[in-house]
Amino acid sequence: MKKLNKGLILVITIVFALLGTNLVFSAGAVKQYGPIPSTSTDSGTCGNDWAKDTFDRHFKVNTSPNPDGTYTVVEEFKKGSFVTFAGPSPGACQSSIIPASFVGAGVTGSFEGSFTIVVTGGVFNPAAVCTTATCGTTVGFVATVFGAGATYDVPTFLFHYSAARNGEWKNASADRGGNHGDITGLP
Repeated sequence: MKKLNKGLILVITIVFALLGTNLVFSAGAVKQYGPIPSTSTDSGTCGNDWAKDTFDRHFKVNTSPNPDGTYTVVEEFKKGSFVTFAGPSPGACQSSIIPASFVGAGVTGSFEGSFTIVVTGGVFNPAAVCTTATCGTTVGFVATVFGAGATYDVPTFLFHYSAARNGEWKNASADRGGNHGDITGLP
């Protein structure tokens, strides 16, 4: 049986404790990719795009498969900022917000977040090279690093948005406490 580096085990344990996930990295090395400058629109609870996000992606990949053949990846979104579009607010269609709320164009703020990704049907390619063009999206990263036939699921996610006087929005999976708050109003 291989002896694992105690420092690596401690780091992995701390990461997953902070993420609050039940997924466990298998005994293997972790390879990191990033920062990868990215932009994306951001959808709210009503299905509309409520903001344009600018951020850096960072990926942490367990290079060995889990016992079931899947791979675990943590994608972090750092140095995030956003600018809103006019329309329903990010939390407008939550059952806790009645009547629905709106946000004006041009509200700015910051955010950070993470995905826990489970990759299926792929094989880790240690020679894969990530650039903004190839890994500027989660889909692109999975295809680049695990192959075109790989698929993925995001069972755990947590994002925190802050827009000063316009509010705070937590967009999270149920195991991370669910959605909370909202960003509303005019700039």
